[in-house]
Amino acid sequence: MSTAGRAEVTGLTVRHRRTVALDAVDISFGTGVHGLLGPNGAGKTSLIRVLATVAAPSGGRVELLGRDVAGHRERAEVRRRLGYLPQEFGYYPGFTVREFVAYVAWLKEMRTEAVPAAVERAVERVGLGDRIDVKVKTLSGGMLRRVGIAQAIVNEPELLLLDEPTAGLDPEQRVEFRALLRELGTDATVIVSTHLVEDVAAACSEVTLIESGRLAFRGTTADLTALGRDTAAGEDGDNPMERGYTTALRGHRAARAEAHR
Repeated sequence: MSTAGRAEVTGLTVRHRRTVALDAVDISFGTGVHGLLGPNGAGKTSLIRVLATVAAPSGGRVELLGRDVAGHRERAEVRRRLGYLPQEFGYYPGFTVREFVAYVAWLKEMRTEAVPAAVERAVERVGLGDRIDVKVKTLSGGMLRRVGIAQAIVNEPELLLLDEPTAGLDPEQRVEFRALLRELGTDATVIVSTHLVEDVAAACSEVTLIESGRLAFRGTTADLTALGRDTAAGEDGDNPMERGYTTALRGHRAARAEAHR
């Protein structure tokens, strides 16, 4: 199988002091758009941060784009080929949108002559072409989030990691963003961590559900929807996919409780 865009972890464990954020997780992602769902504190951000190489695991193996990233040289190579949008991303408020996205392109060691066109393309793709020479500090929260997406895609990454990317976007912008995700997922591995089941339903081909640091569900969006199809609308969710999410969580919790008896 091709390693292009591929991300794989084996026995991945992440600890924050006494808390186990991820507990010996085995998972792989290939080309396409993957939704990462789970309650607050489930371990989604910990997984994204490890895949982005900004956090080191406590144990296990991480292989990105065909490279084991335990070594500094391998991590440096992978960072040039991935894109990452954290929940809170740092920026220089005095920079214009163009300058900031170009700065990120420079950090990723893109060819100097390729940067201007790449920056304009990335900014256009997130709908900020008319704001490209506006200072970042003057933008609204939703626009700032779109700048974050632009910097993540400026290098046409093979592996794209997005943590709560639609936070602050209005409904129309979210629809446009989902279309962009589907476009990006034709050639790259895109992993989207979100609380919004509807975004996963509209844009993702596969879903991974994490709960208490372990995998609770892995399958297609159709698989997750099927779990909730026989459950009536109400407190478990307003549509089959939301109800499937709740059903998968409860099933996982029940199985864990049974295993500890």
